[in-house]
Amino acid sequence: MTQSITLPRPDDWHLHLRDGAMLQGVLPETARHFARAIIMPNLVPPVVTLADAQAYHGRIMAALPKGMHFEPLMVLYLTEGTDPADVAAAHASGLVKAVKLYPAGATTNSHGGVRDIDKVRGVLEKMAEIGLPLCVHGEVTTPEVDIFDREAVFIDTVLDPLRRSIPGLRVVMEHITTEQGVAYARAGGDDLAATITTHHLIINRNHILAGGIKPHYYCLPVAKREQHRLALRAAATSGEPRFFLGTDSAPHVDALKEHACGCAGCFTATNTMPLLAHVFEEEGALDKLEHFAARNGPAFYRLPVNKTTMTLTKGAAAQWPDKILTEAGPVTVFNPGFPVHWHVEG
Repeated sequence: MTQSITLPRPDDWHLHLRDGAMLQGVLPETARHFARAIIMPNLVPPVVTLADAQAYHGRIMAALPKGMHFEPLMVLYLTEGTDPADVAAAHASGLVKAVKLYPAGATTNSHGGVRDIDKVRGVLEKMAEIGLPLCVHGEVTTPEVDIFDREAVFIDTVLDPLRRSIPGLRVVMEHITTEQGVAYARAGGDDLAATITTHHLIINRNHILAGGIKPHYYCLPVAKREQHRLALRAAATSGEPRFFLGTDSAPHVDALKEHACGCAGCFTATNTMPLLAHVFEEEGALDKLEHFAARNGPAFYRLPVNKTTMTLTKGAAAQWPDKILTEAGPVTVFNPGFPVHWHVEG
């Protein structure tokens, strides 16, 4: 029996598009299904200033295929030299919707990130004053902390003290991966939200390591134990307004994933919506998919819900390409490891 669900066209509140040939190759995969996306600024060099954001926005729009409609929501990369006045101007321009905090060394191209939070306090205080959200990669990077504990330690030692010291700072905990992250987001007020990725709803750390290393499941933050995956699924499918979709779709060419020191990232732009419909159906929560993918994010970012719609239909097994071929090289599409029967219409 065919089933279908129609919802406002979704948005992606955490997306990597890269630049150059990679941008050209992967942008259509997002624009096909998503109306808007928060664009990560960790390029080389990073998107630090309003001028950088304007230039990158121009390159994205130039790469958008004719006939596709997509709005990139720009983000500044926070450094210890970021100018509060430039951040305020970026917010006033309407182009920049957030600032991104990368602890130095936490993930891809984060070496220019923040080492001493006190050195960016002036910027954060200005953001609290003007209402500009801070998107946080929530992991400590000190070598003595186990990689599977880095999110929980970050919450206790960095994020909670920071929020207490700067009341009113609006924070998005990006790509949470633990039950501690879920609990902390739930305990926050209206100024705290959390994004959850597609892949963290599907894989745990066994999927990466058991039976041989699976480089295309390796991401940062790394997938955790099954108890954490289940906590994420419960949060995503709850309908609670503080949780919304941020795919963290992160393209790397296969040669850099299947490598002695492989890059972190799962590429899910192509198939996120069918995968989410599968997950939400499994959880008996298809009626909550609209909140997670299309309503909660706009509400937090103080943007309207998209007026256009998307219809997902359940039928024969879904098909999508194993790889996206770009001029930079092939990019492997996330494979959930099970058949999916949901399709995006049109």
